[in-house]
Amino acid sequence: MAGKSMKKPAEKAPAEKAPAEKKPKAEKKVPKEASSSDKKKKRVKKSVETYKIYIFKVLKQVHPDIGISSKAMGIMNSFINDIFEKLAQESSRLARYNKKPTITSREIQTAVRLVLPGELAKHAVSEGTKAVTKFTSS
Repeated sequence: MAGKSMKKPAEKAPAEKAPAEKKPKAEKKVPKEASSSDKKKKRVKKSVETYKIYIFKVLKQVHPDIGISSKAMGIMNSFINDIFEKLAQESSRLARYNKKPTITSREIQTAVRLVLPGELAKHAVSEGTKAVTKFTSS
């Protein structure tokens, strides 16, 4: 019996803490309700930057009659973000190795050669060179 009575207070202690944690959350909601009473202000949606429109444009250039599902678009967006992060990290490392404070097109090109495999790297370098040439000429 004494063992059972010892377990009950131990069980009550976490139960007492849980409502105490919920009370501050309820208090935090009060200011939100006060701000929602202002009907003149419009809620601004937080803009999320994605590559979705660019993926779609390239898809239409390559295959004009083919569409893409939202899940597939999400996967492609994640893929591009991942590749961007890898290239940025590698180019940053290259700049640091050479004691340079700036990432230039040279670091990006070298990072592309290091990160991307074989033929893909060659195509990426040629497309990048073409883009930089077009940008500097205009």
